[in-house]
Amino acid sequence: MTPRTMTAAILTIAALAACAPKAKAPTAMALDCAQPFDAQVAKITGQPGLKPAPEEAGEPYRVYSTADGRASYFITKPGAPAHPAILMQEAAGGQMKNTGCAYGDKAAYQELMAYLTGLSAGRK
Repeated sequence: MTPRTMTAAILTIAALAACAPKAKAPTAMALDCAQPFDAQVAKITGQPGLKPAPEEAGEPYRVYSTADGRASYFITKPGAPAHPAILMQEAAGGQMKNTGCAYGDKAAYQELMAYLTGLSAGRK
């Protein structure tokens, strides 16, 4: 192979690589409230690319977010009024969508959901 044909081959390979589809970031796992709390927590926290936020003193939950920041999971801590519960905030169509699973006190869960909904409203 001559230097000229080798250069042409390298340029062709580079051009094809540039046109190749980019790998998509993993999408957030949807909640499945039929699963037990501990099993669902293990699946959520085991997702590739999920990042735990620093623990905030006084907050009744831990937060884990996807690498692209489009979704966050709020997992209640033992002793929290709504524990056990998992809530999810996900960016959808320019708005935050809140979903969740209440395994414990339903009224406390509703209060926590209202609190998180208020937080997402403040981000607009």
